Amino acid sequence: MTDYSNEEQRILSYLRESAARGEQYFRAKNIASAIGLSSKQVGVRLPHLAEKSEDVDIEKWGRARSTTWKVTLS
Repeated sequence: MTDYSNEEQRILSYLRESAARGEQYFRAKNIASAIGLSSKQVGVRLPHLAEKSEDVDIEKWGRARSTTWKVTLS
C-alpha cells in the first residue's frame, strides 16, 4: 500500500467520489476550489498520483489553457 500525503488523500477522495457520480474530466483549478487547495498544489500532485494510485486511473487528456485530466475508477 502506497503512503499518501494529506493533500493527496484529499485529491484522491474527491476524484473517487466524483468519478462514482459519473464525472470523468477535471481541471486542477476545479478540484482545488472544491477541496480548498491551490490549483498549483493539485496540478503538481496529479501526475504523481497518476503513477501511484491503484484504484483510480488518472490520465492527462488534453491541454488548452490548462490541462484536463480524465479520471476513471479501476
